[in-house]
Amino acid sequence: MLDRRWRKSVEQGLGPVGDRLRRLGVTADALTVVGLLFSVATALLIASGHLIWAVVGVVLAGVADLLDGAIARGSGQASPRGAFFDSVSDRASDALLFGGVAWYLAGQSQYLPILAFAVCACSMLISYERARAESLGLDARGGLMERAERFVFLAVGLAFGVLVPVLWIMLSLTAFTAVQRFIRVYRQAGRPPRPAHPRRVERPATPLRTWWTSRRVDGDRVRTRHRSERRRSRP
Repeated sequence: MLDRRWRKSVEQGLGPVGDRLRRLGVTADALTVVGLLFSVATALLIASGHLIWAVVGVVLAGVADLLDGAIARGSGQASPRGAFFDSVSDRASDALLFGGVAWYLAGQSQYLPILAFAVCACSMLISYERARAESLGLDARGGLMERAERFVFLAVGLAFGVLVPVLWIMLSLTAFTAVQRFIRVYRQAGRPPRPAHPRRVERPATPLRTWWTSRRVDGDRVRTRHRSERRRSRP
């Protein structure tokens, strides 16, 4: 939801920063690696209980995720290889963050880490649905709980010490989004394909029929030549 409505505006706001980094020689792939390192550091901060510093790490990881796409498009470096690398890094980042959350919650209860892993599993399912749909030429964008929303909810839970209630909300919305995307793609896949426009077949040139007529003009006989297409005989 946030990705579709506000991502473009946020990227435009961060455009000058991306231009500055591009002029300094920072590539999109390098920024993707930096974002992944921020996720590793954030996961360690969450696992060790430094939740306020973890909020800063979540914000930095999110900003890096926004800037790498802006740099790739602004510098003309956007490519299938870069998109694949960015997508895999995003999935690894999600797994690291929720792994840190599970480690932190293990000190409170032996069952709470399952909640974090459930949110992570549903998040991976949402990402897989989109990737699979796009490989089939279908659209699976949208939903209540995309990656941007997960970052926002996680940062709120860490900042205000309400991590467990926020995880329950995230699990509900993430599962709903997975079902929502499944229904959307399933309906698109069930539509009949559009009929292809018939190709125009060029007719061979029709031979011309020639005949002569004669008439008298001022006492003299004048011959006139006529030409027309010859009618085809029916088979």
